[in-house]
Amino acid sequence: MRVIFVCALLSSLPLSHACPKECSCNSNTKVVDCRGRGLYDIPRRLHPDTQELYLQDNRIRGLGSMAFREIPLVRILDLSNNSITSISPTALLGLRTLQRLSLAYNSIRELDKRLLGPIRSLSHLDLSHNSLWGLPGVMGDSLKNLSYLGLANNRLTRLDRSLLDTMTHLDSITLRNNPWRCDCQLIGLKLWLETYLFKGGVVDEVLCTQPEEMKDKDLQKIPYQMFHACMTTSYHYLFANIHHLESEKLLRGHVHGNHAHPSSHSLHVPMAIGEGFGVGGGAGGGGAGGMAECETKQKHRPVNLRHAIATVIITGVVCGIVCLMMLAAAVYGCAYAAIMAKYQRELKKNEELAAAQGADHATADEKEPLENAIA
Repeated sequence: MRVIFVCALLSSLPLSHACPKECSCNSNTKVVDCRGRGLYDIPRRLHPDTQELYLQDNRIRGLGSMAFREIPLVRILDLSNNSITSISPTALLGLRTLQRLSLAYNSIRELDKRLLGPIRSLSHLDLSHNSLWGLPGVMGDSLKNLSYLGLANNRLTRLDRSLLDTMTHLDSITLRNNPWRCDCQLIGLKLWLETYLFKGGVVDEVLCTQPEEMKDKDLQKIPYQMFHACMTTSYHYLFANIHHLESEKLLRGHVHGNHAHPSSHSLHVPMAIGEGFGVGGGAGGGGAGGMAECETKQKHRPVNLRHAIATVIITGVVCGIVCLMMLAAAVYGCAYAAIMAKYQRELKKNEELAAAQGADHATADEKEPLENAIA
């Protein structure tokens, strides 16, 4: 009897270890709930089949390397409202099926470019209410399937357009309550927002805080004339960037070689010009530090060129339709005029015949009394 009891006890040990004592677990839905338990670290001995892990409202301060290696199948990970200040570049390593990640309401200042590297299925990312100064542009490959991105209430002054352009499935983005600096460096974001909204995307607002003359103004409503100096300064680099994108398309089908270097170099120069203007329009060595910054702002200007070509094509089609309608109206008018002319001719002919017949009857009536008198 004791042997059976011991065996039963031993068999139950793995189950008890599968759910940490600080959490509540549901084996049917594979959900682990550790909310508001005062945790300072990620609980251990989680069941490997866990698909949803809720850790919000705790006191977690950092995420170490491979912090979630015990739950490689997790799809939803909520770490909001903690005290996270540091995240290891390999903290999420192994979470290839992660779909929703919330790091909102923490104290994160920066994200390593490798953090989301192995994740390709992420569709919801909430980074709002942190202290982020920016996002690495190379994170784009990990964010290309995003449908929601929360960046509200951070310390963002600019956002790399090349990063935004990779998010082709993005439906909603929050950008409010950031100290946006509406200078030459933000033209790329303005252009992207126009395209994004045209495609039906949802965004809250981008209110400028600097410079002073644009404070509290919505970036979307600021006319392009306000950026005139930026555009004229770097206008002669636009065609170089168009050429770069065309060359890039051609190179995709060929082996990588030295041809990629000149085009990439041409993108660095416009950024130097934009950066130089942002700090007072200085040229020479003073603008060299901003080359990488301005590169991405200019290289996607051909997107608007494609839109212009599309607009011209649509306008041509509409004009063609209008011309066809005018031609049809002209044909109809000519046919109507011909029918009416024919009708008028027949009517006049009938009137003439009727007049002739009336004259014949009158002549006959005059002869008849005369004949009667003679008789």
